[in-house]
Amino acid sequence: MRIAFIIDPPDTLNPAKDSSIAMMRAARNAGHAVWVIEQPALYAAVPHGVCAEAAHLEISDNDACWYQEIARETLSLHDFSAVLMRKDPPFDMEYVTATWLLERAEAEGARVFNRPAALRDHSEKLAILEFPQFTAPTLVAREAALIQAFIDAQRDCVLKPLDGMGGSQIFRVRADDPNRNVIIETLTRLGRRTIMAQRHIPEISQGDKRILIVDGQVVPYCLARIPKAGETRGNLAVGGRGLVQPLSARDREIAEALAPMLTARGLLFVGIDVIGDYLTEINVTSPTCMVEIARDSGFDAAALLIAALERHCTP
Repeated sequence: MRIAFIIDPPDTLNPAKDSSIAMMRAARNAGHAVWVIEQPALYAAVPHGVCAEAAHLEISDNDACWYQEIARETLSLHDFSAVLMRKDPPFDMEYVTATWLLERAEAEGARVFNRPAALRDHSEKLAILEFPQFTAPTLVAREAALIQAFIDAQRDCVLKPLDGMGGSQIFRVRADDPNRNVIIETLTRLGRRTIMAQRHIPEISQGDKRILIVDGQVVPYCLARIPKAGETRGNLAVGGRGLVQPLSARDREIAEALAPMLTARGLLFVGIDVIGDYLTEINVTSPTCMVEIARDSGFDAAALLIAALERHCTP
């Protein structure tokens, strides 16, 4: 198989934690050719269809020099056995445009994962509203009065934008916080941007758990991202500490309930976030944590993903 990964520039990726690199190494181990495409290289031309300049990489296990480019050419996306959309957020109009192009490529015969329409239609924050049985009290709004009333009712809340990642712009706001007005004004841009408010979950001190789902199969280990002292955010990008641990019964209950529905929508690889007993996000754009889970548990989710691609893409 010839597998194309749509990613950020390769020299910006960190082999010590990047799941895309783990996937490329697993693809190489399975005997497949690895190609990479950067999002700006995607284009459509009549009558040729959706194409991109792609680089063929030789993949190494040496983290100091994990790839070498051995060829570069312009190809149609349907020339690849599989195309994996692994571009990191922001989920902006350029990302949306990429999903339109990838959806057109699908119509021309390309096999794209996760499916472009599913990526575009699935809000990683708002998706939890579909599963209220697993979700803490939550509000999505931009009107200050609604947000203020929610904080008064819940007493201790987390506020965040709908398009952030890595813990960016997440605030914990208590009812008696003297800065609550300015926090709401800042996050909503004076009522011009919709945000999410959730009741604070004290179990964040035990970690924000990333649980992986690959083609409907729940990975039996998660990465609990534990906040550093003085923080309420567990994100590794803001100093959280990762701890690999087996899934709890509640973790598995949530993941097993979501897995078949998400897979049926064309979401081959998903990372859900659980704090305590509550689902907080459903990540589909470029979920990570494969490297840490494999290193500390021995469970190779990247190899599981490549095996899933083989099932879906081999004639």
